[in-house]
Amino acid sequence: MTTIRSHTRSIRGDAMLLGAVAGFLLSAPGPAAAQDPVSTLAIVGGTIIDGNGGPPIVNGTVVIEGNRITSVGPGASVEVPEGARVIDGAGKFVTPGFIDSNVHLSLYSGHETLVRYEDRNANLTLEAAQMQLKHGFTTVRDSYGSLLPLMEIRDAIARGDTVGPRMLVAGNIVGWGGPYTISFSLIRQQGLTLFQEQFNDFITQGSGEEWMEMEPEDLRVAVNEYLDLGPDFIKYGGTGHFSNPVMIGFSPEAQRVMVEETHKRGLIAETHSTSPQGLWMSVRAGLDLIQHPEVLTEETPDALVKEIADRGIVCAMLSNTITGKPWQEHVEAREKAVAEPDEEAGSRRRDGLAKTSAELRAERRAAGESMEIRRTNAEKLIAGGCVTTIGTDNYLGAAPEFRREKKLENQSFGIGSVIATEGLVELGMTPMEAIVAVTRNGAIASGMLDELGTLEAGKYADVLLLDADPLEDIGNIRALGMVIRDGRVVDLDALPYERIFSTPGKGHAW
Repeated sequence: MTTIRSHTRSIRGDAMLLGAVAGFLLSAPGPAAAQDPVSTLAIVGGTIIDGNGGPPIVNGTVVIEGNRITSVGPGASVEVPEGARVIDGAGKFVTPGFIDSNVHLSLYSGHETLVRYEDRNANLTLEAAQMQLKHGFTTVRDSYGSLLPLMEIRDAIARGDTVGPRMLVAGNIVGWGGPYTISFSLIRQQGLTLFQEQFNDFITQGSGEEWMEMEPEDLRVAVNEYLDLGPDFIKYGGTGHFSNPVMIGFSPEAQRVMVEETHKRGLIAETHSTSPQGLWMSVRAGLDLIQHPEVLTEETPDALVKEIADRGIVCAMLSNTITGKPWQEHVEAREKAVAEPDEEAGSRRRDGLAKTSAELRAERRAAGESMEIRRTNAEKLIAGGCVTTIGTDNYLGAAPEFRREKKLENQSFGIGSVIATEGLVELGMTPMEAIVAVTRNGAIASGMLDELGTLEAGKYADVLLLDADPLEDIGNIRALGMVIRDGRVVDLDALPYERIFSTPGKGHAW
């Protein structure tokens, strides 16, 4: 069997990547310049929304020593240590840091952009990560992208060499072959340039389409070799990337093998599966999380919703793409089509000519059938009691100079995650449930509930101060007054350190 290691370190090698990262971090503000160095903090007088879903604590106190919370409770029962920096929380609302369970911080597609910017992949990854932090997302899970620069930035942040959210990264969606392949983008691997072939290998690091052909014994070896490279979790292609046609990616036995080997290391196993049968297979394989479970070719069967809920599988939803402005535009287009049917097009059709299946599918697409199905499925999963969080697919995409139009706000870094959180309320949650979804449930998705996601003694000190009540209006999560990440106050005005794709102003134009 061909091993993973023979395919690693593509695209100009490690020297290019490490040099880019090291050079950038040296030019960026250091941790002391970017964050408050005080080791003991006390937030007093605020309303504490601890992430567990219970009643808020009015006039509460949170004490932080180092990078951990040491006490939380009513002000009358929590002692503020002598010498602590006291932060006045009067009129503020204190929550755990937010978590987005599915972002794409690095370069992975768009030929012109890849060619022009592949030597700045790490810089772009940090810029995107810092935009997430700027909007209160203190932990992000990157479920697809360039593993090597993702790990470099993840580790630089963890060491304190630079500032950013806690990053958990997967690298490739294993079983897919990279951006220039059938499994990812319906591109046949014939006539590709050397750069395109090398970039496929750079993304997959040996975990590509060849996995779908492996016997279980070889697949076990391959999974462990990939995990040895250093990803934090495994995401596998239960189906191909696109919703029509949907091809099954792995057999039930192969899916069980990947889940079992990942669980042996205490890591999270998740899937991209966008057909009912594909999703059934993934659920029965014993996985932990489903990315965009609402994205199916038809309405989710009630029995499948119940199975997901009963197993406690986390549902990371693309709520930012089926609520708010995108949904309003869909409803307006639907109503216009009903009010103003295209009668001329029908009159031009030859009498007695039946519509082909391709024409019928095209009509359903034009009518927004996919949006209707996804919205219905999301509402069903929430109403069915599934553990729900957000997974926005916030992504870099094309460089600004290659765009005809500005990037949509709802999948831009940071603000897209805010919009997704607001969208959960539109889909049926209360504001409190939405906050739990992006804090406690996000920590479950990360496999780190013991360490973060709620304001409790002993957990990492990732804390937000909001200037308005999010329980009154979930939109008030936009009123972000302060971010404390790992026990230090973040200088939000300094983020991102380097603007490459982002622009100043509202902070979300790409």
